Amino acid sequence: MRSYVIHLLRNMPCEGNLEGRYIGRTESPLAASSLRDLVSLKQKYRYPEAAAFYASPSTRCVDTLKILYPQADPEVILEMAECDFGDWEGKAAQELQQDPRFLSWMEQGGNAAPPNGESGLVFLQRVCKGFETLVQNLMIQGTTQAVLCTHAGVITGLLSAYGLPRAQPYEWMCEPGCGYSVRITPSLWMRSMVMEVYQTLPLGEDGERPDHVVVDLAREAAQRAWGEGRQETGSQETQA
Repeated sequence: MRSYVIHLLRNMPCEGNLEGRYIGRTESPLAASSLRDLVSLKQKYRYPEAAAFYASPSTRCVDTLKILYPQADPEVILEMAECDFGDWEGKAAQELQQDPRFLSWMEQGGNAAPPNGESGLVFLQRVCKGFETLVQNLMIQGTTQAVLCTHAGVITGLLSAYGLPRAQPYEWMCEPGCGYSVRITPSLWMRSMVMEVYQTLPLGEDGERPDHVVVDLAREAAQRAWGEGRQETGSQETQA
C-alpha cells in the first residue's frame, strides 16, 4: 500500500528569537548567524528530496526552506504559523515579569491566551486542522514525498498529537534546521489518526542519520526546562 512521507523541519531563528523575545506573528528575517549555521548544516549533512514543499507564512520559515531547497516554490499554509502572542509580541519574558497577566499565563502553562493572542489549545487545534488538510491533499494528489518547514511549537504539537512512538511535546524538541520524517499509511491514518516518526533530520551521507548531538542536546535541555518549569510555575513556553 502506498504511504506518504512528510519531512518536518524547524526554521532557523531570527534576531528576536536569539534575544529570547516572543516572536509569533511578527515578521523578522533570519539572523546572519542563522544563515551561516544553515549553510554549514547543508554542507555537512543531507536533506531528503521531495516533490512538494510547504511552509509557515513566516519569512524565517520560507527563507529556511529556500536555502535548503533552492528549487522550491513553497505553498504557504496559514495554519502552520507560530502562536500569536498578542500584546506580548516582540517582548522578552524579563520585560513582562511585573505584568500579573503574564504571571498568570505562565502559571497556567500557556493554556490561557495572552491579551489579544492565542491560547495553547486554540493554537494546537489550528495547527492540527491545517496538518490534516495537508495530509488529505497529499493523498488526493498522490504526492508521496513532501517537506514542511515550520516552527518548533508546531512540530512538537503535531508529533505529540499524531506521532508514534507516543511522547510528550518537549520530547520532540529539535535544534533549528533539524527535524523529523514521518510516514503516513492511509488505512492507519483513517482509522486511528496516527503516523510513524521514523528518522531524524538531516541525514548523513550514507543515508543514515548522523550523530545527532544537536537534537539530543536540545531534547535534554527541553526536558530539564520542562521539569523545572513544572516545579516552579507548571508552565512551558512555545519556542519559535
